[in-house]
Amino acid sequence: MTAMLHDELDRRILRALVQDARASYAEIGAAVGLSAPAVKRRVDRLRAAGAITGFSARLSPGELGWTTEAYVELFCRGRTSPADIALATRKHPEVVSACTVTGDADALLHIRAADMRHFEEVVERISAEPFVVRTRSSIVLSKLVDRDRALQARRPARRAPGAG
Repeated sequence: MTAMLHDELDRRILRALVQDARASYAEIGAAVGLSAPAVKRRVDRLRAAGAITGFSARLSPGELGWTTEAYVELFCRGRTSPADIALATRKHPEVVSACTVTGDADALLHIRAADMRHFEEVVERISAEPFVVRTRSSIVLSKLVDRDRALQARRPARRAPGAG
């Protein structure tokens, strides 16, 4: 299901769930003006359509001992496919996310590790993949903005017509 097929009530329910996935159907219903059974039906429909892919707890990486964070650019040999990169990077639990990118690098990895030595070991393991020519790392010193949750909870601002 695409965002275009959601009505305003669906969007309000989704925002409520992003803000508090543990909220009851009754609590969500009170916020959006529906009964608890009506909210449940809509949530079930949104889940069946793939708009809601699951519910999970968000944990602080520091509480789990993952205090080092970095972004690693991968430079790959020849015509390495995104599927090959995905298969290889999934083997490393320290890889939080991986994506193909524009520019000189072929992929960008977001990595969390316990410390610098652990990070170095992860980069060495990834560099040993047969298609990796080289890597370039950037260590996160401090987060200035972290909008992951906020972006999910708010609709994007719309540009005014003619705004560039």
